[in-house]
Amino acid sequence: MSPSDSPLPRKEFLRLLGMLGSAAAVTAFLQACQRAGLDPTAIPTATLRTPAATAASTATPEPIDMTEATQTEAPSATQTPTSWIGRVALVRTADRAAGVRQAIDLLGENLVRGKDVFLKPNYNSADPTPGSTHIDVLRALVLKLREMGAVNITLGDRSGMGDTRKVFQARGVFDLAQELDFATVVFDELAAEDWVRCDSPGSHWKQGFYLPRAVLESPAVVQTCCLKTHRYGGHFTLSLKNSVGLAARRLTAKSHNFMDELHTSSSQRRMIAEINAAYSPALVVLDGVEAFTNGGPDQGRTVKPEVVLAGRDRIALDAVGVAILRLYGTTSEVSYGPVFKQEQIARAVELKLGVDSPEKIELLVEDEAGEDFAAQVRAELLKG
Repeated sequence: MSPSDSPLPRKEFLRLLGMLGSAAAVTAFLQACQRAGLDPTAIPTATLRTPAATAASTATPEPIDMTEATQTEAPSATQTPTSWIGRVALVRTADRAAGVRQAIDLLGENLVRGKDVFLKPNYNSADPTPGSTHIDVLRALVLKLREMGAVNITLGDRSGMGDTRKVFQARGVFDLAQELDFATVVFDELAAEDWVRCDSPGSHWKQGFYLPRAVLESPAVVQTCCLKTHRYGGHFTLSLKNSVGLAARRLTAKSHNFMDELHTSSSQRRMIAEINAAYSPALVVLDGVEAFTNGGPDQGRTVKPEVVLAGRDRIALDAVGVAILRLYGTTSEVSYGPVFKQEQIARAVELKLGVDSPEKIELLVEDEAGEDFAAQVRAELLKG
């Protein structure tokens, strides 16, 4: 028997079944094998991979063309097709640094090689993780990006619950930047000309919103977020909500307050998704070693899912994150209805920012612990 004809290990077989999307698809696949008199675990790997999954492996959403001082639109359907598979690497671990490295390796994609990278962390406040990005995550991510061939790395953020410069100082960002030789940008200190007006079709923003020119012109944007709820109207703050920290509060001291507009709007969760239409990330890492299942974004009831996620599809990542929050018991808002009916996610689907259904999410795992947890997550994703 040749290597290509040998039975698949249980781990690989379960991973491949996961790519089929739904329980119905798996059942149909197994029944077909039975009718044909085949042992499904003996089928070569290549015959189990679906065409959609194969196409997704090579699909690379194109960056939005941002011209100076012009309004921008969301990616078109050809840039991020809703037929692609949202690949999310899932690693069970209490070791954040190891989890970051393993999740990125498991994802198996490198869109930063030879490029300058803009890194967006979660420093909305100076509160301990999951209130803010853990220094171990930041260190591991910077080192991993360098290993992947990133050239220059610049970190930037805007705190919503504190002075950004003081938050960076309190969380050790400046010290780490000096140690690992990466640049930092405090968005609050940017001049008006350093911002670019953006918008999206059918936008709920009255005057659009503004993102830093340095972010929009970066060859590769990477972000790292936490796993938590949001008590100020966002309901949850994962990868989509993390992008709010890219947006300007004001352009000048007396100009329109965009964050007041956001947080007082009944369309807040839709507006969150619309910010994400202005850029496509090369990589997102979500730290779910600890999570807030209520309260947030600064403090809340803490649980320990001990999971690190990595991917590029923000819809898929947030859907998986919401499913994990539900598994640990969360707020009525986050628990209500199907995951894809959550307003942040539903609006992101309308804007074609990633997958349009839970069946199109592919969970990548590397061990038994990951497989077992992924099965629970998928069951939660598929609930009506």
